[in-house]
Amino acid sequence: MKRLIEEIALPNGLTINIWDASRVIAADTTSVVLIVTIRMELKPDYFPAADHYKLTTSVFGTEMLYEYRKERTFVKNDEVEPVFQELLETFKTDALPYLCRENFPQQFARSKHREIISNPYQYRQYLEKAV
Repeated sequence: MKRLIEEIALPNGLTINIWDASRVIAADTTSVVLIVTIRMELKPDYFPAADHYKLTTSVFGTEMLYEYRKERTFVKNDEVEPVFQELLETFKTDALPYLCRENFPQQFARSKHREIISNPYQYRQYLEKAV
């Protein structure tokens, strides 16, 4: 079961939710799981053309979810908290500066559009409805 650890308001208007989804996998070991999520609204001005916005929202809807996940398995129960803190600090050091950038929502939205174009077979059920 996930529990919300922290919310961080970013300078670009987005909010990060940090979750602890760790779970016991044996009597003396735990799988330590850090999940970071950001919900963001897709806006037409994120895209260079109106049809890019239309295609992306036909697949993902008007709200998208960014998710960052790190997991370390078979952690001794007495080491769970330090390992979780290490995963969290690594995220804050490495990924947080990128997520704070003013153009992150636009870049993420455009990357999802490129993903649809690059892998149309994966999204065919949505693309057939859009046509």
